[in-house]
Amino acid sequence: MDGIRNHPVLFLLRRMFALLVLCALPLPALAGFDEAVQALNVKSFSKKADAIIALADTGNERVTGILQAMLDSRLFYRKSDRRVVIVEKIDGGYRLTDAATGEALGETGRRAVKKVRINNKLRGLLRNTLARLSLSSKDAEIRHAAAKVMLGNVSAATKPVLTAALAKETESDIRELLETALALSDLGSEDPAMRLRAIEVLDGNLEPEVRNRLNRLLEEEADTELAEVARQAIKNIEFKLKFYSFMETVFFGLSLGSVLLLAAIGLAITFGVMGVINMAHGELIMLGAYTTYMVQLLMPNHIEWSIMVAIPAAFIVSGLFGIAIERGIIRFLYGRPLETLLATFGVSLLLQQLVRTTVSAQNVTVENPAWLSGSLEINAALSLTYNRLYILLFCMLVFFALMLILKKTSLGLQVRAVAQNRAMARAMGIRSKWVDAMTFGLGSGIAGVAGVALSQLTNVGPNMGQAYIIDSFMVVVFGGVGNLWGALVGAMSLGVANKILEPWAGAVLAKILVLVFIILFIQKRPRGLFPQKGRSAEN
Repeated sequence: MDGIRNHPVLFLLRRMFALLVLCALPLPALAGFDEAVQALNVKSFSKKADAIIALADTGNERVTGILQAMLDSRLFYRKSDRRVVIVEKIDGGYRLTDAATGEALGETGRRAVKKVRINNKLRGLLRNTLARLSLSSKDAEIRHAAAKVMLGNVSAATKPVLTAALAKETESDIRELLETALALSDLGSEDPAMRLRAIEVLDGNLEPEVRNRLNRLLEEEADTELAEVARQAIKNIEFKLKFYSFMETVFFGLSLGSVLLLAAIGLAITFGVMGVINMAHGELIMLGAYTTYMVQLLMPNHIEWSIMVAIPAAFIVSGLFGIAIERGIIRFLYGRPLETLLATFGVSLLLQQLVRTTVSAQNVTVENPAWLSGSLEINAALSLTYNRLYILLFCMLVFFALMLILKKTSLGLQVRAVAQNRAMARAMGIRSKWVDAMTFGLGSGIAGVAGVALSQLTNVGPNMGQAYIIDSFMVVVFGGVGNLWGALVGAMSLGVANKILEPWAGAVLAKILVLVFIILFIQKRPRGLFPQKGRSAEN
């Protein structure tokens, strides 16, 4: 008998049987989850409560969605087989999803299913359970969102859950939200000392719910010590709100300034070196924006990367148009500024009509990549939109790249030589006509890059360049003709000034006030903040 027991074949069979048993162990857990889901479909509310607790204890990733559907009255069961399903309303019926497996079950009429009913006690249990599940998640974003939802929604049942979550939480921003939620809950306490401690915790907190609750407390507790403390806390909050509102205004002003700088920096180069008043500069910006649109048409499945392709493409397209304008028209009109102005104005009309004929007379839509959407939330009162933030950073990158070109390359050296003394530069062998063409192409290319940035902020249409040409000249004249640092300071100053004046003066009057300021400033400093140096400047 011992020989039979120890037979190699029987030994192998026993091992295989043990392996099958081990593989089958998870099945009861899965079956337990399915049973817990189906147990939600019972008449007894107490048994439903037991099923909710049992379902939460399974740890299955589908639990949160099922309980949220139950809380939102989207949990039903099919009358045919009493299968628990999650429904989505459609015309004439529902779209069903199996609650336990997530399998799509198709569409059905309204009479084929029936709602899993809950009462107020179960709603409290569901909120408590969902809070516990979310606040114990390993994902910090889920915990942050759960803590945000709990602000002003803390009940006696959920308070112990938040207290336990606060004790385990390591992220400072989530801890602050949990402390705020608990303090808001303590404001409703009958203990004055607890309410006083809650106000001290909430003092200076920028969450909107905090200010609302403190204002309600001020109405309820007039002429008391508690009301005085609450009043001081509200004053501190309002001071912070004004400060961050001002900071947001400055940010919007800097973002406007960055757009003005991108639009004006090319004009500053061409105006400073060549003395040409280019009224078609706005249309070169428009060509850059339309280049972005065309690139997205060619890359419909790669919108995230399209802007990276659009930047060099817009630079090349607008740069080539600029060189063509300089070689075809402007080089015959040097020394005649009025005729140059009229000629470039005519070119601007031709470019507008070219776009209307070849693309569309209507505005076109340029889609923002996902990484340019949304905002960076600094706190509850201050958030910075990603598109404006990236454009500000991009503007600085373009500015310093252009500075390097003008300071460290042979083209930059020749451009500076021609700008300071054209006759002496020619005598030294510099081909001033070639420098003029390259300078005009460089300035036009940067205008095209400005169009890429503007396409992420505003509508793209044939007339979009006209909105920025006057502002660009204002930046150039205010900062100093041909001076890049002057263009930077001028653009940022005018951008911030516009945004500060707009709230109380309006957009149009703010522009008028800025224009009046520049006119008065030019009376005192005709050459701007940073006047150009050299014999050409003296002339």
